Amino acid sequence: MESNRVVLAVVASTFFVGFGGGVIFPILPNLGEVLGISAFMVGLILSANRFTRLVANAPAGVLVDRIGTRKPFIAGLAIEGVATTMYVVALLVPPPEFWFMLARVLWGLGSALVFATAYTITADVSEADSRGTSMGIVRAGITFGFPAGLVLGGVVSDVWSNGAAFILAASFAGLASVIAYFIVPETHVEGEQKSVKPWDLEISIPAVTVGLVNFGLYFAYIGVLFSTLVLLLGERSITIFGLDAQGSSGMLMAVTVLTGAVFTLGGGILSDSVGARVPVLLGFLLTSFVGFLVLAFGRSFEVLVLACILIGAGQGGVGGPLTALLADLTPDERVGRAMGTNNVLGDVGGGLGPLVSLPLVEVVNFEFVYGLSAALPVLAGIVLVAGIYAHTGQMNPTIGESAS
Repeated sequence: MESNRVVLAVVASTFFVGFGGGVIFPILPNLGEVLGISAFMVGLILSANRFTRLVANAPAGVLVDRIGTRKPFIAGLAIEGVATTMYVVALLVPPPEFWFMLARVLWGLGSALVFATAYTITADVSEADSRGTSMGIVRAGITFGFPAGLVLGGVVSDVWSNGAAFILAASFAGLASVIAYFIVPETHVEGEQKSVKPWDLEISIPAVTVGLVNFGLYFAYIGVLFSTLVLLLGERSITIFGLDAQGSSGMLMAVTVLTGAVFTLGGGILSDSVGARVPVLLGFLLTSFVGFLVLAFGRSFEVLVLACILIGAGQGGVGGPLTALLADLTPDERVGRAMGTNNVLGDVGGGLGPLVSLPLVEVVNFEFVYGLSAALPVLAGIVLVAGIYAHTGQMNPTIGESAS
């Protein structure tokens, strides 16, 4: 089917371009010292894409609704390819921090376009009864690209060189653009469109509801878990395969990411099979809640692995049904804006998490911080049910009843 071909092309494109997002993380922290880049500047460089995307997400969604999906999708992939190429430039042309920073800013702009368009394309070409599966597949493709880049950066830079790792990632990014150019059609706009202002955002009940759920999950998962796990392992003297706290935390983070990718597919398929999104979402939010409680009190390697599996499953399982639900409840001509709103709130949550959790860990303790994190999926479930009821008059609308 043509729709399956398009979805697979989107998956392949986002997977290959995602290498550029992960490849820099194993390299830059060590390379920064060699190149004379301060630790603060290294951290700023690594975070620059998220800060940029925070500003660019909403305009990207508006642009999609105005001119369609094909051009912004290809442009976003191409911008990310150029950004990855600039990693190579930074090794050759001084000052390196300028080129790395420019690359990460461009990456943020490109990824804002890619995220807004990838989900919108998928919503456009999928039917309501298979949308959860399609969204799950695309989200898994996006999710897998980043850890694949982490592995590529670590292995290739170790075996060959940093430049070789960056060049290989840039080549894959170029391939992503080629795949999109030849396969992905226009799916979203037909005919002449009215001028749309960049601040014409989607603030409907479904968009804000789904966005707030995304905010809570990213706050707890990306913001709290990823920024404090290494400290937790150090305090509790927990090691994995003899690795230190950094290596052990990396292994556990990989467990959450891989589990999340698997359950992203499972959650989407399950919501299509059940014929309703809300029960599946509540089930995975409960899974995340249990995972953070286990993490708060776990004192052994095995228990922390279980906690990370539960947290990854909860985070991933929500992904496909949540974006599918947003597409179900949003008029077709405003799906791009809605996806932009969702991405903005998710990035705000992921950005605020470290700012809140790291000081709290020092002032209070890990049990308190992870207890608060466990409460967030519960609150997200309450917000979800309240928002859906306010919009549809039902707590559990079927896919057919909620489809726009």
